[in-house]
Amino acid sequence: MITALGTPLTPEEELHIPGLEAHIHDQLAHGINGFLVAGTMGLMQLLTESTYRQLVEQSVHFNAGKAELLVGVGDTSFVRTRDRIRMVEQFDIDGVVALAPFFLKYSQEDLVDYYLSLAELSSKPLYLYDLPQTTGTKLEVETVLKLAEHPNIHGIKCSDHFVTIRPVLDMMGDEFRVIVAQPNLMDVLLRSGVREHLDGIYGLVPEWIEKMVAATETENWTELALIQQDLSALLRLLVTPPAPLFSTVTAILNMRGIPGNFAPRPMRPLTAGEQTQLAEHPLIQKVFAGKTISSVDV
Repeated sequence: MITALGTPLTPEEELHIPGLEAHIHDQLAHGINGFLVAGTMGLMQLLTESTYRQLVEQSVHFNAGKAELLVGVGDTSFVRTRDRIRMVEQFDIDGVVALAPFFLKYSQEDLVDYYLSLAELSSKPLYLYDLPQTTGTKLEVETVLKLAEHPNIHGIKCSDHFVTIRPVLDMMGDEFRVIVAQPNLMDVLLRSGVREHLDGIYGLVPEWIEKMVAATETENWTELALIQQDLSALLRLLVTPPAPLFSTVTAILNMRGIPGNFAPRPMRPLTAGEQTQLAEHPLIQKVFAGKTISSVDV
């Protein structure tokens, strides 16, 4: 299980270092065995260069080699992504994850050239990142299979529907890592043997993810399905208007005792009424059952 970490910020939108430390230690305490730093959950594209660099540096420090540490580097062009790789590869990280370039549309031939060029220059293992819902560009199966032949392209993080990446998983097996982001289907996928999962919601409820792993190991499929129901309900709550997604994430993490703002401007914070409504929601009460809901400053 790999958690896509959020990026806690101060009111001046610089890195909130105690918040990052608390976020990482909270995950480690619940058995999370991997992190994606500065991915889409970490809003890398909204950070200043200095904050981004400090985020990677401090994540390495607080992780202290306990979990796999991947870093998001994908940007809008080859040279911008190249420069991010050069910035972070000096740190003790396990790989770089490159989102397909966004803003403009690119052909599959463009993407092959892009990723092969990045793989050649990176001293760290390179992972593809397929998120067409955001980038507008899909990494097709044929493209992924072609790129998988490069010795420095070690896998793909796929946030598109599972059916779009299953052919790669079936054909490559253990030769090429397929890390899926399917938080609504985890019970089905875990039961069918798909073991590599990555998502940002793990950061909000690491206890539930820990229990899902335990239920899988003991083949307690009923327990696994029940936790999945709660996880899917939480996902629906997060995207329920009018509250912004990352502002709701901020409120829940703050309730966990993790300070910082995970929703940089122009995303607005929750109103006092929205925060009260969220804290009183039965599902949030279930998240914090038996625990004290903290109140920390953003």
